[in-house]
Amino acid sequence: MTPIEPRWWRQEDHPEGQKDLYRCDLCFHQCSLTEGGVGYCGARGVSDSPSRFVSPYLGYFSSFAVDPVEKKPLSHWRPGSRIFSLGSLGCNMRCPFCQNHTISRPGQRPNLNQLAPEDLRSQIQTLGLSAVAYTYNEPMLQAEYILAAAPLLREAGIATVMVTNGMFSPALLLALSVSGWIDAANIDLKTFNSVTYAKLGGSLDAVKNTITHLVRGGTHVELTTLVVPGLSDDLDEFADLTDWVAALSRDIPLHISRYFLAAEFTAPPTDLDLLDRFRRLAASRLHHVHLGNVGNQF
Repeated sequence: MTPIEPRWWRQEDHPEGQKDLYRCDLCFHQCSLTEGGVGYCGARGVSDSPSRFVSPYLGYFSSFAVDPVEKKPLSHWRPGSRIFSLGSLGCNMRCPFCQNHTISRPGQRPNLNQLAPEDLRSQIQTLGLSAVAYTYNEPMLQAEYILAAAPLLREAGIATVMVTNGMFSPALLLALSVSGWIDAANIDLKTFNSVTYAKLGGSLDAVKNTITHLVRGGTHVELTTLVVPGLSDDLDEFADLTDWVAALSRDIPLHISRYFLAAEFTAPPTDLDLLDRFRRLAASRLHHVHLGNVGNQF
């Protein structure tokens, strides 16, 4: 496989005699890095002697599966179909309840398998599928790979999906939207509280900008809000969230998902009655509201 080089970075001026300074432009964190440094995501950084900006996991993946498209979750894009799912390593947020923390957290290095774009296309065709989802960890960390693979996939009739936290930088968002290679996305809208977002390592403004840009650009977008006790279970904040989504488009599907214990977060699972109140509130504003992680409880 021909190495895929990282694109969203720049070298910056620095005082004479100091180490070379690099700025990562992939997400809103805009990490500033010197020799040997690693970004907030754990997947991009600067090599030692000689220093250069690197993204060593581009084209390497930790997880593969064939899923129902509804599991992404996408309920209004090719419903009833199955999709090839793959995940890599790293994330630019720090959610303490992450269900995929073994691949999203820096410092944990599971076995990775290299997969060239041509091999990805062949594998999907062999399985008789027509779509791929970059998922499980944060897919924007594979942005260069996704943009390299998407044209090959589309030639073969294979669509590209991202399941993402939406923390894109304006530069990355522009590249994705101008290219038109992203057919559908499920974006986590974790809360409507900017302080809570910052505690999770994210930015409410960044995700709102991503959602707005992709929706207005014609990408099929569905949203997911995980109702986490003590973090994103405030009904008034959720009302603000649904008002904002409705103002953008009442047709955007919203998935309200039940939290279960994961990683180091030990709060009890989301109360089912509360979830139903969230559902009824959202349904008064939006046309397509779905509950997730509830089995046959409703």
